Order: sequence, then C-alpha cells, then structure tokens
Amino acid sequence: MTPTGTAVPRRERARAATIEEIKSIALDLIREQGTTDVKFADIARAMEMTPPALYRYFADRDELFTALITDAYDDLGRVVGHAREAVADTDFAGRWVAVASAYREWARREPQQFSLIFGAPVPGYAAPDEGPTTEAARRAMSQLSELFVAAAVRGKLRKPLIRDVDPSLLACADDKHGELNGVLAPESFQAMLGAWSSLHGFTCLEAYGHLDWMGADARDALFASQVRLIAKTTGLPVPD
Repeated sequence: MTPTGTAVPRRERARAATIEEIKSIALDLIREQGTTDVKFADIARAMEMTPPALYRYFADRDELFTALITDAYDDLGRVVGHAREAVADTDFAGRWVAVASAYREWARREPQQFSLIFGAPVPGYAAPDEGPTTEAARRAMSQLSELFVAAAVRGKLRKPLIRDVDPSLLACADDKHGELNGVLAPESFQAMLGAWSSLHGFTCLEAYGHLDWMGADARDALFASQVRLIAKTTGLPVPD
C-alpha cells in the first residue's frame, strides 16, 4: 500500500522487488569475492539477466553503489537509534553503552555493508557531492551526536579531559555543524568526534580480523574497557 492507502500497481511491485534483488546479489558478490569491485556483468550473470537489462533499474554502477551505501548508512542509523531509544532517556551511561554496542554488533553482523561505507574506496566510484550518501551518513552519525547533545542539555555532560581546541576544529564545527553552536562547547564537540574515532577504531580492528588473536571473551572485555575509557575522557557519564 502507498502512504495514501491505495494499492501499489503490480508492475511497480515487481520493479521494486527486482531492485532489491539486484542490491542483495551485489552484497552477496562482495562477500564471495572479498572485494567491492563488483561489475554489472557479475550481477547480471548471477541473476541470469543480460547486463543491458540492469540499466532499466540503475543508470550505471555508480547509481547502484550509491543506493547500496545509502542503505548501509540508513540501516546502521536505524539499528543504533533503536538501541539508544531502548534505554531510559535519563540513563546516559546506559545509552552510551547501547550506542557503542549496537555500532560494534552491526559491523560484525553486516560486514559487507560495513566495508562499503568504512572500508577501502570502491574502485572507480565517486559518491555524488551532497547527495544521498552524504545525507544518509549524517543521519547515521547523528545517533551519536544526539546522545552528547541530550547529555549537555540536561547538565549531564562533564568537561572532557582534553579542553584545548585547535582553531581548525573550531572552523570545522562552525562550517559542518553550525546547529551545535551554543549547544555543545567546542571542547565537547571535539570530544564527541574523539568518541566516534575511538569507537570506530576498535570496530575496524575487530571487523577486519586484527583482534582475532584474542579470544572472544578478551575482545568483549577490551571493548567494555574502551567504552568506559571513552566516557571518562569525553565527559559522558561513565558506565559501571
């Protein structure tokens, strides 16, 4: 059904299903081949279609990858957002743990999507400037910024450990996140970026197998200590 309650025509349903199948097969091929360098011909062969037939659904490979990357960011944002909202809005330590854990678990559960948005650049692909991938990335990353903003508004965000802020970061805050002016102090904006950098660094190490030398329990323990360390240094309430 459409938002107005009318039935979706059969042809539109079939087209939407084919588009989803194309994206699903592209992700399967990324997993099987171990690379994001997937060709239209590979997808067409897997679908028992001719390569020109795919152009009825995507103008070119770049449009397909734009859709895949947008989907990945949206899925990540949805998962992290749901995890955050499942915790009481007064429990900022619990929300931080939920956000961090959801980010990590999504990367482990969706390695192909994770590699699309955070791995090596897709050969030959250039995302459109200020296009759907940029907007989707902002939506996904806002799940973390909203946590910092809410903690600051409620007086639960302490001063971060590092309080000197380089002018280049001040300019970045003004240029890219002017909506946070007057909401997050410059040092807290810097701390927020540091929180994401640290969380993402651990997640990448684990996702790409660099922590496989540790047992699962040891990785979990290291992750828990990293989450507490980030909270201590950024001013978020520290989890128990």
